[in-house]
Amino acid sequence: MRALTYHGPHKVRVETVPDPILHEPDDIILRVTATAICGSDLHLYRGKIPGTEHGEIFGHEFMGEVVEAGTAVTNVAIGDRVVVPFVIACGDCFFCHLHQYAACENTNSGRGAILNKKSITPPAALFGFSNLYGGVPGGQAEYVRVPKANVGPFKVPLALPDDKVLFLSDILPTAWQAVQNAGLEKGSSVAIFGAGPVGLLSAACARLVGAEEIFMIDHNNYRLAFARERYGVTPINFDDIDDPADWIIEHTKNHRGVDAVIDAVGFEAKGSLTETVLSNLKLEGSSGKALRQCIAAVRRGGIVSVPGVYAGFIHGFLFGDAFDKGLTFKMGQTHVQAYLPRLLSLIEQGLLTPEEIVTHHMPLEDAAHGYEIFEKRKEDCRKVILVPGMASQRAAS
Repeated sequence: MRALTYHGPHKVRVETVPDPILHEPDDIILRVTATAICGSDLHLYRGKIPGTEHGEIFGHEFMGEVVEAGTAVTNVAIGDRVVVPFVIACGDCFFCHLHQYAACENTNSGRGAILNKKSITPPAALFGFSNLYGGVPGGQAEYVRVPKANVGPFKVPLALPDDKVLFLSDILPTAWQAVQNAGLEKGSSVAIFGAGPVGLLSAACARLVGAEEIFMIDHNNYRLAFARERYGVTPINFDDIDDPADWIIEHTKNHRGVDAVIDAVGFEAKGSLTETVLSNLKLEGSSGKALRQCIAAVRRGGIVSVPGVYAGFIHGFLFGDAFDKGLTFKMGQTHVQAYLPRLLSLIEQGLLTPEEIVTHHMPLEDAAHGYEIFEKRKEDCRKVILVPGMASQRAAS
């Protein structure tokens, strides 16, 4: 089969690799009909995630048709059309019974990104996300093996196009969890840092639950313009306003700040020169600039919701400020399976239209180009969907 594989920082290519096979009785093989490039994939693409091997197949946002099923699979059948959560969960452990699927104790043979691990179990395995998260091949491919198929794959109606349901695999539940963690409700105010796919869908979910005022911070004007036009946000370009938190406070009632903030940026936030040097020297794992802005922008007693990925040490976290303001932090990988029925219903009712963020459809064969334009924000790219079997649009070199 054909698949997108990693060969060092900024070096990916589509090549022929062995077809996946069933390993366990509860595995399925999926023929991929649509897969997407996620912002988290860029961490791998840039060589920022330890344990990423040459030849690794990326991709954790995918859907398709079940073409083979193990003898113990009861939840889906050959011919079913399914979306697959990026989190691989067993369904039977302590955390799965709490519906905290991203903390599953039984699927990850790696250690996760935690530094002070002690004897705690690692988090759940993830598709296409390095040996830290199980080394499970991802879905930017023609076919993919899906473990724990009685817990993950989620059947979707044939009447809904792939674009409408594909993002149930990751970014829509991630945005939904971010908004739920932020405690947003009718009349709330929120600042969303990052106008990438998760940030944009967080704005959509925030509007749905009744948020009255949404500030959005990014440095790409085309993203901010889309967010303003579609979700009615107040855009802030941090290339023009170098202290967005201060500007937000100046524009909220009694200079209190917003009720909640959502950090949809994560550890590769554009930071200070010091943070850049420390990161390059491997003395720091993450830039803390976005988090510092979040802590500053939120009101006393507010909530900091963090769907963006962080790892390792963070310079200048300002924990004292968080204590002084009495803040609550909620964060972590998304418990995707817990949200799927609700989110599918909202899509079917037309209350959420996640497909509107898509700007590019490309053949799987052109995936390397897709990574390039997504990373560099070329062609006003917001989100790329890769389609196996679509004829390549690029001339052979």
